[in-house]
Amino acid sequence: MKRSSSRLFLGVICFVPFLASAQTTPVNASGQQVRNAVTSAVPFLNFTPDARSGAMGDAGVALSADANAIYWNPSKLVFADKDAGASLSYTPWLRDLIGDMYYTNLMGYKKIGKNQAIGASMTYFDLGTIQFTTSQGLAAGTFNSREYAFTGSYSARLTKNFSMGVNIKYLNSNLAGSTMVVGTPVKPAATAAADISAFYRNEVRDEATGRGLGLAFGAMLSNLGGRVSYGTDQRYYIPTNFRLGTALTYYADQYNKFNIALDLNKLMVPTPPVDTTKSYIASVFGSFADAPGGFSEELKEVTISTGVEYWYNDQFAARLGYFHESAQKGGRRFFTAGVGIRLQDRYGVDFSYLMPVTQGSPLANTFRVSLLINLSKGVRIADDEEDVEDDSSN
Repeated sequence: MKRSSSRLFLGVICFVPFLASAQTTPVNASGQQVRNAVTSAVPFLNFTPDARSGAMGDAGVALSADANAIYWNPSKLVFADKDAGASLSYTPWLRDLIGDMYYTNLMGYKKIGKNQAIGASMTYFDLGTIQFTTSQGLAAGTFNSREYAFTGSYSARLTKNFSMGVNIKYLNSNLAGSTMVVGTPVKPAATAAADISAFYRNEVRDEATGRGLGLAFGAMLSNLGGRVSYGTDQRYYIPTNFRLGTALTYYADQYNKFNIALDLNKLMVPTPPVDTTKSYIASVFGSFADAPGGFSEELKEVTISTGVEYWYNDQFAARLGYFHESAQKGGRRFFTAGVGIRLQDRYGVDFSYLMPVTQGSPLANTFRVSLLINLSKGVRIADDEEDVEDDSSN
């Protein structure tokens, strides 16, 4: 699809965050708009990358680890069963509205000893082809809008059940090349950002029957970095984000288990109207108490992601989930479903499908596909009885 406008640049910057969040505009009894949604530039940084979490209502900060933990919580990598792994995911974006938008994610990790892990990822978001026109409607060239991010990851197990991790990333948003739009130079935006995360897990199982319970908690502060500019004096916040979650695992026996996950998510971007006199740090961390409506409005800025997952013999999975956002803050509400299969302990395929609660949602018919590859020679089971400090010093 080609989008045609000589004033596209400002429209893309302002419109993409809304479009990417699939936000609607509720009205009150008088017909007045009541939305006060929080938006940012480069929202693709917070798009759910993989089909597993995509099928569980976009929950994932405390789920068991695979390569996609680089996005959700890099701290989990040290607890992964495999020594090394990779994941490749693909998602057509807003495909009922725009036929040529998609994003893809490539992630991989490698354990270093038993208590450390490193990883890397690449995210690419293709926004499709723009066709520029002059004020007289004449063709003025085309451009393929695109955004991408490269991430490096490190995590370490600090105690028997607790770990922490960090990501360092570089992101680039090239919406219109180096085009002049209405006399304004348009340039790519770029910046660096960092993530910090923590993870705790514990479980009790009966070796004979396989029955037991597992509990995990995770926290992730992501995209902590500078604001970006597209060639003008105006600078836009990137989607700094705080996510807190838990996951409960019930082992019914040696072959059957259930995972129940719950994530709470807060976009740490100032609530409109934005106070431009504040520093970046003051604005980001002040976002927990800057809503005009006070504490009740702050609570509405927290989204809820929850899902349940059933596994049989660690080879087949079925998943359901739900995502909820306040109507005042965007109104995204949808159910999700998906399946997963693991083949010969070497390959895995996950699929998810999204079903909005309301008709006409831009997110309707969104699906994700993920391919996972085990790059290790065998399965590593962490020995929780080892001295973590001694092992990590080797």
